[in-house]
Amino acid sequence: MDDVLSIAVGTVTMRPYVFAFFAAFLVAAVPHLGWRKTLYFAAAGYGMSFLSEFCSINTGFPYGWYYYIEATKGKELWISGVPFFDSLSYVFLAYCSYTTALLVVSPIKACRGDIVTLETRSIRKSFPVLLLGSLFQVFLDIIIDPVALQGHRWFLGKIYGYREAGYHFGVPFSNYAGWFLVSMVMIFALQRIDARTGAPGKKPKGACALPFRSLYGPVLYLSVIVFNLTITFLIGERLMAMTGIFIFTLPIAISAVLIAHRANRYTDEELAEHLADYPHMGGCGAEGGAVLHRDA
Repeated sequence: MDDVLSIAVGTVTMRPYVFAFFAAFLVAAVPHLGWRKTLYFAAAGYGMSFLSEFCSINTGFPYGWYYYIEATKGKELWISGVPFFDSLSYVFLAYCSYTTALLVVSPIKACRGDIVTLETRSIRKSFPVLLLGSLFQVFLDIIIDPVALQGHRWFLGKIYGYREAGYHFGVPFSNYAGWFLVSMVMIFALQRIDARTGAPGKKPKGACALPFRSLYGPVLYLSVIVFNLTITFLIGERLMAMTGIFIFTLPIAISAVLIAHRANRYTDEELAEHLADYPHMGGCGAEGGAVLHRDA
């Protein structure tokens, strides 16, 4: 019993940043999707990411051949050769990538110092959101994986390696191809869970129109970028860090310009569809849809 408790405590205390990001995921996802959909996706997303890692370390698919170094086994939770925290991180990475895609694709209502994405059921389950969200998640790994591979130089620790070093700071191209595939599967699963759980137009338990709720997921996305680039600079990998900055400069700039350009340029039909699908998500600091109607 003492060993189980020690491993449980170690799982959190050794990786506090992962659980902080996961807590931020809950804060962002529950007001957006409700408790039920959030927990369904957390469980499904963890299962899919664990399976992908288990398969890859044993078969080379989908990320290519890599291996975990069990230096912390007995100190934190490992499941069938995969550290628990690693598969858990896929969940919040997929969600924040998905919501960032929603922010870029959806019509936007800016009112009373707040921003509301006029999401609809059709937008949430659309292919453009699936494709863009998957690419956003792959771009996160382009920043994360090279610095994670240098984990022995910071508090992550040396936990994994590739059988053959790749061209991108030691990371092989197969890793990113695998991330794109797994990202698509996870975000597609999130779209299906969202579309098939609960009644259309009915408020899910936990969902609410908090101020700037539409930005919670994208802010989490940017926080992951900043965290990993900061670590990269701190360990002295300036070329790696600058490469990451250059990679993200264009997509962030394009997204920001698109968002600013489309603010308050929605049609009456887009507003009506949003209110019909999610009447409880009106936002703008008052009673949801009523405020949107008055400001339209």
